[in-house]
Amino acid sequence: MGLIILQNSFRPFFMAAGIWATLSVPFWLLSYAGILMMPDNFDILLWHQHEMLYGFAGAAMTGFILTAIPNWTGRLPIRGASLGLLVFLWILGRIGFLTTATIGPLATAAFDLPFLIVLVLAIVREIISGKNWRNLPVVILISVFALGNFLVHLQILDVIETAELGLRLSMFVLSILVALIGGRIVPSFTRNWLVQINARALPNQMGVFDKIALTALVIFVIAQVANPEHQATALLALFAGLLHGLRLMRWKGWMTFVEPLIWILHIAYAWLVVALVLIGLSGLTDFVPYTSAIHALTVGAFSTMILAVMTRASLGHTGRVLKATTGTTAVFILITIAAVLRVYEPFLNDPGSLAIWISGTAWTAAFALFSILYFPILTQARIQ
Repeated sequence: MGLIILQNSFRPFFMAAGIWATLSVPFWLLSYAGILMMPDNFDILLWHQHEMLYGFAGAAMTGFILTAIPNWTGRLPIRGASLGLLVFLWILGRIGFLTTATIGPLATAAFDLPFLIVLVLAIVREIISGKNWRNLPVVILISVFALGNFLVHLQILDVIETAELGLRLSMFVLSILVALIGGRIVPSFTRNWLVQINARALPNQMGVFDKIALTALVIFVIAQVANPEHQATALLALFAGLLHGLRLMRWKGWMTFVEPLIWILHIAYAWLVVALVLIGLSGLTDFVPYTSAIHALTVGAFSTMILAVMTRASLGHTGRVLKATTGTTAVFILITIAAVLRVYEPFLNDPGSLAIWISGTAWTAAFALFSILYFPILTQARIQ
C-alpha cells in the first residue's frame, strides 16, 4: 500500500498548503517590517506574491484537481511514486524561490518551473485518456496559471519585465477557476444538505444565467490582464460582480447558517463578489484602494474557498462525518477575521498599522489550527 499520505493527492498537498500558509505569512510580515533581515538582492514583495499564488494556492489547487479527476474520468488516482514526484517538485520550487539570492535566477527557474509543467502534463494525460472533454476548460486555466509563473521568471532572468503581468494573469485566472469549480460545488453541497433537512427551497441548477455570469467574468479577466487601468475594465468588474452576486443568491446560502461546512462556501464565494465590486470602484473612484480589492480576492475569496474545500474534502474522502467541529468552525472564523481586516487596512492609509498584524496573526492561526486538526486525518487510513 505504501505511505498513506501518498495514497491520495489531497493528503500531501492539503498538508503542504496548510503548513506553507502558516509559515510564509509570518515570514513576509517580519521581513517587510525589517525585523527579519534579508539579502539586499532578495525581493521580499515578489517572494510574497509568488509564494501565495504558486506555492500556497498552487498546492491547494493541485490537491483538489488531482483528487477530482478520477471522479471526472473514471481512472485510478495519481498516487505513490508519481504523486511523490509532484510533491518533491513542489518542495523544490519553494526552496528555489526562497534561496534565489544565493543560487541565482537560472537555478531558481530550474527549481521552480517544473512543478506546474509536470502538473499540467499529468492533468492533460488523465483528461485525454478518460476522454473527459467537459473539463478541458480546467486544463486550459491551469495551463495559463502556469504561464503566469513563467512570465515571472522571465523578469527574474532579466529577459523582459513581465512579473506583474504574470502575477496578474495567474491571479485572475484563479478567480475564474474559483467561479467555475465553486459554481459546481457550492450549489451541489448546499442542495444535498438542504435535502437532508427537508427544506422546500433548493439552489437553482446550473443553467443559462450561470454561463452568462461566467462569460462576463472571463471578459473582465481578459480586460483586467490587458489593460487594468481602463475605465471600461472597472465597469466590466462591476457588471461581473453584479451577476455573480445574483448567482450566489440563487444558491440559498442564507438557509445554511447552522452548518459551518456549508456557509463557509457561500462566504468564500461572496468574497469573490466583493472583490469584483471593489476592483470596479477602485478603477472609478479614489476612495477604494486597489490593494483592498486584491486582498478581498486573495485573502477573502481564494483563502476562504481553499479552507472550505480542504476541510470538507479531507473529511469526506477519509470516510468521516461531514460535520464541522468546534475547531474547524474556529478556522473559518479566523480566516474571515483575517480577510476583513486585510481588506480594511489599506483604507487606514497607515502602512504597518495594527490591523495588518492582527490580520496576519488571524491568518496564521487559521492555517496552523487547520494543520494541527487535519494532520491526523490526512496521515491516517480512511475510516471504513
